[in-house]
Amino acid sequence: MSCLQVVPDRSQFYRYNTISLSCEDQLNSTGWKVKRKTLEGGVRPCTSGWGTASSGSACVIGNTYPSDTGVYWCESGDGNRSNSINITISDSNVLLESPALAVSEGAAVTLRCKAETDSPDHTFDFLRDGRVVGSSTTGEMTIHRASKSDEGHYICSIPGFGKSLGSWVHVKGSLLPSSSPPPAASRSVSVTRLMFHVLVGTPYLLSTILLGLVYRDRNRAARMAAERRGSNNVIMEIVV
Repeated sequence: MSCLQVVPDRSQFYRYNTISLSCEDQLNSTGWKVKRKTLEGGVRPCTSGWGTASSGSACVIGNTYPSDTGVYWCESGDGNRSNSINITISDSNVLLESPALAVSEGAAVTLRCKAETDSPDHTFDFLRDGRVVGSSTTGEMTIHRASKSDEGHYICSIPGFGKSLGSWVHVKGSLLPSSSPPPAASRSVSVTRLMFHVLVGTPYLLSTILLGLVYRDRNRAARMAAERRGSNNVIMEIVV
């Protein structure tokens, strides 16, 4: 399966920036093409437009313009599709730089808020789903360990100056082993296997216990017989 990559990895750009999109597929890197859905709803290859160059599986937009706003993805000749990326070319005074690609759970994520006109007096507020989740004077906010609860629609705002357009931050599950409990199916298999071993091992355990009891009783009987023989010999010697 192919995966659409974007460089730089962000979803908002100012006019006249450069964006590079490519389809990463180790098995068949030439079988995919970058396609896009425009604001008008049409679908077309990423091959046309001023300042745009394409080689099928890659597309470089050299001078971004609002008409380049849209959803981009990779598509094969037989109709398979990759992940999609929503790219926005902004005319706002404030720009939010956030990852266009999904970030892994547990990874560090840095959001950047940029003003078209810099000023040392700026303060930057970061909002998720309409609520302020952080403020800074540097224009950066870092989520040190991303989780599903950090996923959402982000906007950055500079009070008295303006706010950015919104971007969605996706958080995907980590592929690394975690301390979370195993799935219910795994637990069910483990319990079934445990019960099987118990049922199979129980007869052997009972047999071992019974053999031990028999062996103990035989030793006890032998000792008692030996003691009785010894007592009889003593009595006989006294009688003689």
